[in-house]
Parts: sequence; C-alpha cells; structure tokens
Amino acid sequence: MKSQISSAVKNKRRGWKRWLLEGALLLGVVFAVHLYQTRDVAVGAAPGFELRLHDGRPVDLSAYRGRPLLLQFWATWCPVCRLEQSSIDALAQDYQVLAVSLDDMSASEMQSWMRAQGLSFPVALDRQGQTARAYGVKGVPSSFILDANGDIRFVEVGYTTGVGLRLRLWWAGRNSDQTRRD
Repeated sequence: MKSQISSAVKNKRRGWKRWLLEGALLLGVVFAVHLYQTRDVAVGAAPGFELRLHDGRPVDLSAYRGRPLLLQFWATWCPVCRLEQSSIDALAQDYQVLAVSLDDMSASEMQSWMRAQGLSFPVALDRQGQTARAYGVKGVPSSFILDANGDIRFVEVGYTTGVGLRLRLWWAGRNSDQTRRD
C-alpha cells in the first residue's frame, strides 16, 4: 500500500515537472518568434512622417505629442487586421490612435470602406510604404505604442488583444509621466 502511494506521488511530481518544462518551452518559442518578428523595427524616438488622412487632411507625428499613441500599421485585405479593427476603434475612444494603411486606395475609397465597416478611427494613407519602411514594418498588423514624448515603448507584430493594447498604452502613459517628473 505504501509503495502504491509513493509511486502515485512520484508520478504526480513528474506530471508537474513535465507541465512546467513544456510551458517554459512554449514561452521560449513565443519569445523567440517575437524577437525574430521585431528584429528590424525602429526603437527609441519614433521616426517622423507627414501623411494624409483618409479625409484628406495632412497629419504628422508631432500632432500626437503629449499623450500615449497607438500607431497601428494595417491593411484592409489583412484578415488579422479585420479581427482587431473593432478593438482599435474602441481604443480610439479613450486613447490617441493613428492607423497607417498600406492599401493602394484613394482617400475617398478608404473613407467609403471605413464607413461601410462602421469604423471611426483616423487612418493615414501610406500607399508607397515609406512610413512603414521607416518603422521597419515587415508585416501587418504591426502595433507601435509611443509614449507622450514620442518614444517607442512597445512593438507587437500580429494579433494583439484590445486589453493588451490598452495595458501597454496605460503603461506608456505612466512611464512618460514619471520621465517628465524626473
């Protein structure tokens, strides 16, 4: 009887050790993929740009100083971007958001597409991809979280939850407040 109990305890310990090892391995793979995807992205001060919004107004990065910004590179043809678009729209109600479209659409076509989707966040048109190249974007969606000073704090490539983006924006705002106090 004692040996059966002792054997069950050993098996349970092995199960936990294996679960921890597999979990650590999975986290390592996810981290390695993230490092690979973001290897060429801009760091530090965000590169400036001058683009046109989908409503035709000019926009440049300096207009977003003072509060954290989600700079989202995306495209209408991207299925993952479509999964995120409602989260981005909701974030735009509470934070500064600027989406940069890599579509080859005119401003009026983009306005129509946004209206049809029921979206209201601002979209800058980067048809030639110059701004995306300046940021090292290799795929969409790519999310850059900038602090109030215009420094890149976080970069995510691929799907990111609305909660994850919201937490990163909050953290970027908190850190830039402390930087200003120091």
